[in-house]
Amino acid sequence: MRLKIKNCCFRLRLSLMAGLLLLLPACGGQERDDSGLRIGVTLYSQDDTFISTMAQNLERLAQEAESTGDLKITLLISDSRHNQTTQMDQVDRFLARGCDILFVNMVDRTGAAVIVDKAEAEGVPVVFFNRQPVDEDIRRWENSFYVGASALESGTLQGKLVLNAWLQDRSRWDRSGDGVLQYVMLEGEPGHQDSLLRTEYCLKALTDGGVEVERLDRDTANWNRSQAAARMGHWLEEFGGQIEAVFSNNDDMALGAIDALSETDLPLEDWPLIVGVDATAPALEAVAAGQLYGTVLNDSRGQAQAMLDLAQALYRGEDPAQAVELEDGHYVWLPYELVTQENLSSLPES
Repeated sequence: MRLKIKNCCFRLRLSLMAGLLLLLPACGGQERDDSGLRIGVTLYSQDDTFISTMAQNLERLAQEAESTGDLKITLLISDSRHNQTTQMDQVDRFLARGCDILFVNMVDRTGAAVIVDKAEAEGVPVVFFNRQPVDEDIRRWENSFYVGASALESGTLQGKLVLNAWLQDRSRWDRSGDGVLQYVMLEGEPGHQDSLLRTEYCLKALTDGGVEVERLDRDTANWNRSQAAARMGHWLEEFGGQIEAVFSNNDDMALGAIDALSETDLPLEDWPLIVGVDATAPALEAVAAGQLYGTVLNDSRGQAQAMLDLAQALYRGEDPAQAVELEDGHYVWLPYELVTQENLSSLPES
């Protein structure tokens, strides 16, 4: 399929500046002066370390693609700052400014149908990423796609991290000596699919492995490091040394737990076992330091590459299934990978 290109007064090349909201170009009635690929990228929040890394990888890989090919690629990156209305406005502006493809990291996954319908009306393919819309919305149009990794898999692997640690050195982690793993759980947004699946399946991996568990407490921290630090600080006051493991739905919250523990006089060897998900750069530093027992690699570079490969194929009117491995015609799934100190040096570039 050859994409529809609209009129726009000028093109603005944007370089991603960490932590800054990037501005959108103005529009007008003048013809575009080239046939380059314009991609509108809307993020749920650049405060999220993983999402910020995704945006940086998109920018880096787009520049690499330009340098090795004959296609100019312009990324227009915007931060929705957790606001679904803002994100809808950004989508409208991207469409009005002649973007050829939309990359959408949903604020609210239930709002995807509206975006798909808007994109279809303009003949502009849309690629959702990281925050998965419901399947019915993805399937509303043949040129609607999702690129990401299975939240169920990430939860299972996180549970296996703790299971392996427990089986290998139970005397270290079972501080109460009762044969039961006492834990606290830091969860992402209430009702968020990744949060629900990671929470469920990390525990299922343990119980399937024959480990008895006891939840001391659970709370949402909305993927946020400072919120997680506050929750963990409260739990340390309430439960102290009873906490044997800290499950966190993402690395930022795991780092928040580490921040809270760092404020105590507890020596590192007496810290609970802490695990996260994403394998962000700060988390990998914490793994190397022995503060974070392990995490689960969420391949941001691989996802960004798949998105750009998909976008270029769609722009050129090629079969997207020849550019990426599509499942059910709409999905690109990338695998997760366990990360501990043992394999840090062998991880792929993020």
